[in-house]
Amino acid sequence: MANVRVVAPEPERSVAAEAAKVSKPARRLFGTDGIRGPANVPPMTPETAMRLGMAVAAHFGRHGRVIVGKDTRLSGYMFETAIAAGVCAMGADVMLIGPMPTPAIAYIAQSMRADAGIVISASHNPFSDNGIKLFAFDGFKLPDEVEAEVERLMEPGVLERRFARGREIGRALRIDDAAGRYITHTKYAFPDHLKLDGIRIVVDCAHGAAYKVAPTVLRELGAEVIAIGVQPNGTNINEKCGAVHPQEMCAQVRQYRADVGIALDGDADRVVFSDSHGELIDGDAILAICGHAMKRAGALKGDAVVATVMSNMGLQRSLESVGARLLRTPVGDRYVVEAMREGGFNLGGEQSGHLVFLDHATTGDGTVAALQVLSIMQQSGRSLRDLARVMTKLPQVSRSLRVARKIPLAELPQVGKVVAEIESSLGAGGRVLLRYSGTESKLRVMLEGPDEDQLEEFAGRILETAGATLAGAGDS
Repeated sequence: MANVRVVAPEPERSVAAEAAKVSKPARRLFGTDGIRGPANVPPMTPETAMRLGMAVAAHFGRHGRVIVGKDTRLSGYMFETAIAAGVCAMGADVMLIGPMPTPAIAYIAQSMRADAGIVISASHNPFSDNGIKLFAFDGFKLPDEVEAEVERLMEPGVLERRFARGREIGRALRIDDAAGRYITHTKYAFPDHLKLDGIRIVVDCAHGAAYKVAPTVLRELGAEVIAIGVQPNGTNINEKCGAVHPQEMCAQVRQYRADVGIALDGDADRVVFSDSHGELIDGDAILAICGHAMKRAGALKGDAVVATVMSNMGLQRSLESVGARLLRTPVGDRYVVEAMREGGFNLGGEQSGHLVFLDHATTGDGTVAALQVLSIMQQSGRSLRDLARVMTKLPQVSRSLRVARKIPLAELPQVGKVVAEIESSLGAGGRVLLRYSGTESKLRVMLEGPDEDQLEEFAGRILETAGATLAGAGDS
């Protein structure tokens, strides 16, 4: 787990501190969201993919079934074939569903009683990257300790003597109706008595995995849909579009005078929104909107929302205003879901747009999240712009520094000293979060407080000190 340091009001500090204490097994390949990196560069090579297929099949048992889906990246074909070979080599069957959202693979693995699901995607990263993440038979991401065991099985020489022979070799099958299954399932997340008639929606699918299913769901519920980012060619996924680059979506909302804009990322497990004025609405604001609505309806389990240490303090204050709590976890939607399941909560997510509605999905699902927001708009008769007023953001500054090695922060006392000084200056009205990215070779700092210019200055001081300290420790 990434190193976490948080300063915030007492209820928030205690939750984050407890989360940071959790000991996770060391993993060499898996980060906070699977294995990820440039395609055809270690560790993201066909050999790794094949060995992972072997390890998954071996862990979940011979004669099992493994669902494999992907996004629209060019390298997906290569990894799909390699994983299928590995699964079949161990005597399990592989079921290929092609380009589909990450939450669709989780759902289909669960509904088809498969033993595991494998997603080939680098989410919001450029097309030249790719990644692999795993789901268990119940549609939830694998715990860290299971991923560590899968890594152990991937080591050369561990599984070679267990290869299937003759009739025991597995088969590769293709599921042709996967899209229809997921579309039907997703529509159940929208109240039966409501329709989207009269709602004009711009949906940006990032030329990614939801390019067919997301517009179809919205149209079948009655919306007028302007779909963009729906012409994948293998290399344009996330390119100046989608949740990471929502500017075009916002512009299209203004041009077509749409009621709302929805921007998904490449594998459609995250979403950001635009109001009717083309103004961006992020994951924190959506959690506030949904938290308020669910609290009023008596549907917010535990009267709490689970988010990460990155979520804005404005979200905490907004929830407290209606008698709900904000519980924080380390960064990564997997940790959000773990905390939700352990505590019996049903709403959680990340500022980046991973929004989890456990009553409807086992993981972040951008389309399901969009339907929840649209249902609130329809039932309340209020615009998204009006609904978003339930939360006032505290100024927040995030910066990063590329590093060659992730030296434990506890071994960088000079950095700790600067952070402590800044924490003292901010007091209870702000906080500092310093951590290593779980998916990239970067040191990230996030600060919140009343004065944005001051936060910029503080962020610069921290990264300048960190850069000099790491360089002195042999980094570059």
